[in-house]
Amino acid sequence: QVQLGESGGGLVQTGGSLTLSCAASGPDFSTYVMAWFRQPPGKEREFAAAIMRDGDIAHYTDSVKGRFTISRDNARNTVNLQMNSLKPEDTAVYYCAAHSPKVTYGMTWYESQYEYDYWGQGTQVSVSS
Repeated sequence: QVQLGESGGGLVQTGGSLTLSCAASGPDFSTYVMAWFRQPPGKEREFAAAIMRDGDIAHYTDSVKGRFTISRDNARNTVNLQMNSLKPEDTAVYYCAAHSPKVTYGMTWYESQYEYDYWGQGTQVSVSS
């Protein structure tokens, strides 16, 4: 069982930066693929970024490529999302998620929220224009 807790959200102006952090408790953090999802106001939750177990491979949705960077520290059981050049359309509740080791199907399975077993409570990011 993994428990996740996000921090670092807030209000920022367009073009600003924020770093979200997710702290995980429980064993075997390094065996989990970690991801950040976000849910804009009035919309469905959507994939933002994912990072593989060793931290050597990361994936991003097109709208955040070049602006967001996901990273993890397996010694500290943390995963971060550095967000630069923020836009009003980045406004959302951001969730940290963990995918436990299991069989996966398809090349982009990490983009599906249904692949993740554990979720944090979310942190609000608001970008003003």
